[in-house]
Amino acid sequence: MSLITNPRTTDTPNRTVSQARPKQSLRARYGDRAFGIAATAVLVLSILAVVYPLYFIVIASISDPNAVYEGKVWLLPSGITTEGYERIFADSRIWNGLGNTLVYTVLGTAVSVSTILCGAYALSRKDMPGRKFLMLLFVITMFFDGGLITKYLVVRDLGMLDTVWAVVLPGAVGVWNLIIARSFFEHTIPNELREAAQMDGATDFKFFFKMVLPLSKPLIMLMIMIHVVAHWNSFFDALIFLNDDTKYPLQLVLRNILIQSDVSSTGTTGGDIESYAAAQRIAELTKYAMIVVSSLPLMIALPFMQKHFTKGAMIGAVK
Repeated sequence: MSLITNPRTTDTPNRTVSQARPKQSLRARYGDRAFGIAATAVLVLSILAVVYPLYFIVIASISDPNAVYEGKVWLLPSGITTEGYERIFADSRIWNGLGNTLVYTVLGTAVSVSTILCGAYALSRKDMPGRKFLMLLFVITMFFDGGLITKYLVVRDLGMLDTVWAVVLPGAVGVWNLIIARSFFEHTIPNELREAAQMDGATDFKFFFKMVLPLSKPLIMLMIMIHVVAHWNSFFDALIFLNDDTKYPLQLVLRNILIQSDVSSTGTTGGDIESYAAAQRIAELTKYAMIVVSSLPLMIALPFMQKHFTKGAMIGAVK
């Protein structure tokens, strides 16, 4: 007895499937293509809206201020000059402010990330007594603030005025970041993992440092990025709590230089038109150059951390 398969029978399902597929109409094909073109155009316009202002600041910082004022600089620099950068970097206050900012950023980020991670992990533990009450106290501070005067009095009574701690400690713990970190620990670190570690003799501290932190790299990078940007751009706390100008961060130093440039340009007598024009030219050069100098370090560092930032933000928000 021979088994013979009918080719018509074996081909029938394939032909049936191919015939059952609905043919895409011409209108649908053109609709998909139009949607793709429109989405690409919107994306390109959005990128230009974000990138072009940054590009304009860079080319304006090396262009003749008169050309910038007259609207001749919009795609390429005109009358290239580096006088603005030369004047900024020739000022010793810039280097001193840069060193202070690095200290405040590194120390402030280390303090903030450490306290947030430790506090968030403790609040994520369901066996911690009074964790809901403590979380309520943290949340209340998001809606009610004692105000600037109260904050200044607390810093003064603690003896932190005109010290690095006046810049680092008052805003060390952000409640929103604490909530993100707590949610991450609750949904990413299973309780069974802690029970298994306890059965192997691991203490809570050993479990936290040996297992929780290595599994929380995306969250750690997210917290580091947030606090690095915040401390690098911060100047208000230094303006309020610091009196010694040698301890000013870079942002505050640049602010004072810009104010001095504006005052010197507006304080020139009306009869001396050449002096006024020269002072105004220097003020414009320094303004654009200062924006580039203060933003360039972050623009260089952040792309290397973008992958961890996206992953950490998605894990902390979605779950």
